[in-house]
Amino acid sequence: MSLRTNPNYLASFALLALAAWRLSPACSASQPATQPLKAVATVGMIADIVKNVAGGRAQVESLMGEGVDPHLYKPTRTDMATLASADIVFYNGLLLEGRMTDALVRIATSGKKVHAVTELLDEKFLLEPAEFHGLYDPHVWMDPTAWTQAVRVIETKLIEADPAGKDAYTQNASAYAAQLDALNTYADKALASVPKAQRVLVTAHDAFNYFGRRFDFEVVGIQGISTESEAGVQDIQRLVNLLVERKIAAVFVESTVSSRNIEALIEGANAKGHAVAIGGQLFSDAMGKAGAYEGTYIGMIDHNVTTITRALGGQAPERGMSGRLNSNDAKGRP
Repeated sequence: MSLRTNPNYLASFALLALAAWRLSPACSASQPATQPLKAVATVGMIADIVKNVAGGRAQVESLMGEGVDPHLYKPTRTDMATLASADIVFYNGLLLEGRMTDALVRIATSGKKVHAVTELLDEKFLLEPAEFHGLYDPHVWMDPTAWTQAVRVIETKLIEADPAGKDAYTQNASAYAAQLDALNTYADKALASVPKAQRVLVTAHDAFNYFGRRFDFEVVGIQGISTESEAGVQDIQRLVNLLVERKIAAVFVESTVSSRNIEALIEGANAKGHAVAIGGQLFSDAMGKAGAYEGTYIGMIDHNVTTITRALGGQAPERGMSGRLNSNDAKGRP
């Protein structure tokens, strides 16, 4: 059973939403924070926004780092202690961190400020896969326009927790949103150069549907949206036939998912006389190495866009939007 259709997780999610509502500013007055704030985010993509918006006014920690699959992650005792000591906690809000939901409920009901960064997204924007039964695809960061809305949520919640920092948070949020606009512009231009017949993105799991909708790509994942699902022999064979029939030249591995199924696709296509290459590794549910350019949200999406564009026959600079050849010398700003 997918964790997103598991009734236990749905019940916990409802409790978390209720706890967050009860602790919202409309129901309780926020108190000025002792500086710096201690902010905790569940995943790196959220933590990176918090760092950019908070600047020096917060110490920011991400519970899940490089290569960690949030769909399967179970909180440790250390995680619980980290959450309990935080002044403010940010999470996805669309059951991305399924197995952490109970932990987030406990923290929210203890009086901590716990916020979903997706709360400003209109339901009409969200994708609702048939197998989710009324729930939504949580991979919204794959569309930079959606992640700009997350910036606004984090800005607002930091101001509520630390009113004295309002000017700094507002200035930082505006500057970071401008960088996301530049990222979106680059992605539009680069991906539009991929021939339409080649705009088929085959990956290990369905993490790129918002990306596909935003940039006009057909997205095919071997596994479902949650990596708890397993691909069967029929799934592999169906995708092998797709690769051969559509003459797709490249498929992509992901940093948080085993490459086993992708390798099976390549072998199957080769057996039918169609050569398929691994177009590169994409970052889906986690960013790259901490301290590297790809270890930031902008670097992650820049890397993905550039890798996809070049592998599928489009035109993109080798160094991507950043203009940096060595990712280790980057600090997260293009």
